[in-house]
Amino acid sequence: MSAPTNNDSIDFGKLVETYYTSLYRFAYSLSGKEADAWDLTQQVFIRWAEKGDTLRDKSKVKSWLFTTLYREFLRWKRQNKKVFSMEDLGPSTEGTTVASDAGDRTDTSTLMDTLTRIDETYRTPLSLFYLEDMTYREIAEVLEIPTGTVMSRLSRGKDQLRQRLSSKNQPVGNIEAGSRRSIQRKNDPKK
Repeated sequence: MSAPTNNDSIDFGKLVETYYTSLYRFAYSLSGKEADAWDLTQQVFIRWAEKGDTLRDKSKVKSWLFTTLYREFLRWKRQNKKVFSMEDLGPSTEGTTVASDAGDRTDTSTLMDTLTRIDETYRTPLSLFYLEDMTYREIAEVLEIPTGTVMSRLSRGKDQLRQRLSSKNQPVGNIEAGSRRSIQRKNDPKK
């Protein structure tokens, strides 16, 4: 779905089709549980149905959806007074791999497990950067923080990720600001 202009109306079905998988992946990276990720993703689309028409700049729909998901996660976490267990990963990621630009391979379940064990302050920007291919500016918009803070959190988060992966004797690969990891899942949550 290309970014709509200000005058375009947004078809709900196309919106779900375009953003569902990305939002689910982000929700899963925040919560660490499949059921919680499904609930959070659904809640975002409920919010869109209720308030989406108030979005003035329709080209900002992606940012609106991710910001709403992040706010829902924070609200939900506070409301339930629930500490999300990072040991309970939920869905099976068996048989999937994460490939780096250098050709290293890390088991996706190991990577996701390691990512969910990183402090939320760093995990959130890392998830948006690596899993959703967002730019620093887009991450800053979603999290409502300065771009410099995004860069700092990404740097510290990558350090934590690198340390945790190396302590598990996993190939770390090239975790730099410019290198993205592509995750190929056999079980797409939309299917």
